[in-house]
Amino acid sequence: MEKQTHKIWAPGEYRYPLAAGFAPFIVSYIHSDPAPHPAMLVTPGGAYCFVAPSEAEPVAMEFYNSGYNAFVLTYTVNPLILEPLLMQPLKDVSRAVRYVRKRAGEFHIDPKKLALCGFSAGGHLSASLCVHWQDAEDPSPQYAGISNRPDAAILSYPVITSGKYAHRGSFDALLGTDPDPELLHYMSLETQVTDKAPPCFLWQTAEDDAVPVENSYLFAKACRAAGVPFAHHVFTSGQHGLSLANDAWLRNDHGDRYTLAPIKALREKLASGEITGAPRNALDGFFAPPGEPDPASQKKLERDCETARVWPQLAKAWLSAELNI
Repeated sequence: MEKQTHKIWAPGEYRYPLAAGFAPFIVSYIHSDPAPHPAMLVTPGGAYCFVAPSEAEPVAMEFYNSGYNAFVLTYTVNPLILEPLLMQPLKDVSRAVRYVRKRAGEFHIDPKKLALCGFSAGGHLSASLCVHWQDAEDPSPQYAGISNRPDAAILSYPVITSGKYAHRGSFDALLGTDPDPELLHYMSLETQVTDKAPPCFLWQTAEDDAVPVENSYLFAKACRAAGVPFAHHVFTSGQHGLSLANDAWLRNDHGDRYTLAPIKALREKLASGEITGAPRNALDGFFAPPGEPDPASQKKLERDCETARVWPQLAKAWLSAELNI
């Protein structure tokens, strides 16, 4: 396997006031054989405040081991809720898709078989590109004529709506605590689905108490109304953020934690006093070791994972049919 890091923005192209020196990048997981593989671009969650390692490399490797060439996007986030992200994450994922397609030969991928796999707020990001890909123009002429439309998307316990069932923290980070109503509607994705959206696979648990399951139902209903092919699986029990729901996840074994790069950059600037508006240690918790789980909670997690861990097999079977793999 070839694993490499690629910056998706050229010098001078990327601007976010609180980037603190960070610039978005993808990490690629490429098979050594030159045959074209389907491509999977993973967008982890994190409430638009961080990019979760648990939904990054492990997910990429799950699809890599099933014959995909995989990519993980570390995109722009706003952990301090000081500067709204607005359209920057959408620009990041749009550029990432074009970046991968432009280098289809280098990455040994079939550019007509490129799917997204997003989790939670990363699911909102993937779904945003599914419904707004025509609006996400690229400033660089070298990407002219290269499509940013995904061929399919997997949306895992996704943030979707800004309405009654919203995950408010995600929208605060994305649009600010007093967002423009039109922009809030634009990013309430169940209101934006048209027949131009790609096929979508959704899964979630009924007892998710962070992002209510109604988010998935609303998007599935919108897909049905627009004639967009979709699959929708709801598991009875399980907390938010199950990722692959496998033994490695239960052990907190999340692989390489490179997706914390934007947090590390901002943490250093906070500690040095170069950024104000938050305590200097505000981001230290991201790097604290996990605590010991409660035995009863751990047993429930193990039971929940026994059911939810089948979602990758369901998704891969669905993708094989939709993408003719």
